[in-house]
Amino acid sequence: MHRSLRRLLCAAFLSAAALARAGEVPVAVAANFAAPMARIGEGFRAATGHVLKVSTGATGKFYAQIVAGAPFEVLLAADAETPKRLAAEGHAVAATAFTYAIGRLVLWSREPGFVDEQGAVLGSERIRHLAIANPKVAPYGAAALEVLKARGLSDALAPRLVTGESIAQAHQFALTGNAEAGFVALSQVRVPGKPMAGSAWIVPASLYSPIRQDAVLLKAGEKNPAAAALLDYLKSDAAKAVMRDYGYGG
Repeated sequence: MHRSLRRLLCAAFLSAAALARAGEVPVAVAANFAAPMARIGEGFRAATGHVLKVSTGATGKFYAQIVAGAPFEVLLAADAETPKRLAAEGHAVAATAFTYAIGRLVLWSREPGFVDEQGAVLGSERIRHLAIANPKVAPYGAAALEVLKARGLSDALAPRLVTGESIAQAHQFALTGNAEAGFVALSQVRVPGKPMAGSAWIVPASLYSPIRQDAVLLKAGEKNPAAAALLDYLKSDAAKAVMRDYGYGG
């Protein structure tokens, strides 16, 4: 057999074998991480052949769904506490938990020039509606309240808060103009390679507790090699580069 033909057949065989081993991973992803996860999913599929079945939403709601038996195999939370709690209650594998990213909070408006670089607009009357995520289920919402407290504006702005179920809905309120501004994740308003639309104040990390976002293998995914492969891929240089592009630390 000609050597080049033999190489082609060998490559085809290896490719077919890889596809035969390819799996699907149902993964619950914190709403703030939706955009980077889409790009990471593409890289993961190219590298492993595995396919992600992604659901995005509020971490607190995912907790309730997982406890109720939802068939997610991996959780990418918006906090560190939820994976720990799931592991303590027997729904996740404790040894697999790790911090995949550090989230960054930003005050954002769709209007150019509306939000200044120091966030002084918070103390003005220009904001009639301020969007935040529900602080009871969304860590970015809790961080937003910390910022208001640090600035001494909790009481003044409490009547103007518009609360979304998740950081995705808080961003939607600001994006549609239903709120003049909103506390959202930097990843929601930063598009790699493009100038940021609207106006923003990237909140100093000293004003709120670190938003450690942890990933964990859930009990439903213990026997799925593709689920373990996803956790490994999140630690790769390729995945970390995507996270940096969207403004995450870690």
